[in-house]
Amino acid sequence: MLLQAIILVCFTIIAVLAIDRSQNNYLKKVLDWLPAILFAYVIPALVTHLFELDFSKVLLHTWSKDYIIPFAILMVMSALSFKQLRIIGLRPIILFVSGSFAIATLAPLILLVFNLFTSDYQQLIIEHENWKGLVPIVGSWIGGSTSQLVLKELVDCPEGLFLTILVLDNILVNIWTILMFQLIKKSDSINTYFNISDNVPDFVEDETSFNTFHLTSILKTIIISILLIVLGTFLTTSFLWKIILFSLVGLLIGNFYSNWNHALALKLGGYSIIGIMAILGLKLNFNNVSISIHLVVFVLVWLVGHFLVMLFVAKKLKLHMAWVPIASMANLGGISTAPAVTSAYNKEWMPHAILLAILSMVTGTFWGMLTMFLFKLF
Repeated sequence: MLLQAIILVCFTIIAVLAIDRSQNNYLKKVLDWLPAILFAYVIPALVTHLFELDFSKVLLHTWSKDYIIPFAILMVMSALSFKQLRIIGLRPIILFVSGSFAIATLAPLILLVFNLFTSDYQQLIIEHENWKGLVPIVGSWIGGSTSQLVLKELVDCPEGLFLTILVLDNILVNIWTILMFQLIKKSDSINTYFNISDNVPDFVEDETSFNTFHLTSILKTIIISILLIVLGTFLTTSFLWKIILFSLVGLLIGNFYSNWNHALALKLGGYSIIGIMAILGLKLNFNNVSISIHLVVFVLVWLVGHFLVMLFVAKKLKLHMAWVPIASMANLGGISTAPAVTSAYNKEWMPHAILLAILSMVTGTFWGMLTMFLFKLF
């Protein structure tokens, strides 16, 4: 069974990469709404469902939690460079952090407000334990798939609830991306309305370029990564402490080891995430999937609240309103959609969007832990 599971996961990774790189026009339209990584979760589930296979207890799940997720964390965290981050400036970072803070704290606050009018949401979110699905949403919105998967494990989110949240999350984020495309095109008009005259910063390409794929840096990055994972496994068996350890080590090695290959780290982190999603899909049961309209309303209010907080902060900082959709997509969309939305306004800002998205990837897990703590107060 283990060999079959490994073959299915490998097939899924190859299939997802092929789907993501496909030039087929029909498939591109599908991917506008359903990101390729969602197929990493669904393909194994479809195969196991159609052929009535049970891979829910294979050793691969243990390997994923002990080695693959920590490896993905190490890779993502090591991609952030403090030197590159400085070119963004303080105000956009404050705006970005305010958006992250809103995502992490608004859900429990919204629940408190709803409880003043009805007990339905208290039953839905707390008593039925749907809050365990909302915590991975924080990871997905701020940190992307890596944080989402880590928080799923930390909060022990059931598979059926996780798939429900995954589908709901992808639908809402894709709609949000379209709205942000429209908003950034109107940012100059919004600046005029709020009497904001903020200059467009110049971009110095040399200061933000990642290391190239030299053979020496590739070998050193891979060897050091393997050694760190092995060492970390001996130091602690706690999943939480592994995540904290590899997050800190990733930050240090990415910033203070000159031969570290940041571009390779991002690619390896991306491949690891696809593998993790595929392994999760091995134990997915489609019969457990259901979406409550009350849950949809709750998440929508949460999402709009995040935007209003960022709009308020940008106005107070007298910051160019184009930064609102950029920072919002860096929080919610990640490293692919943030620069895409940014390019609709000014292509020279794209590297700034990428750096904010990397900052989002780095911090998502910890914001999710804050949300988890707040929900547990209920």
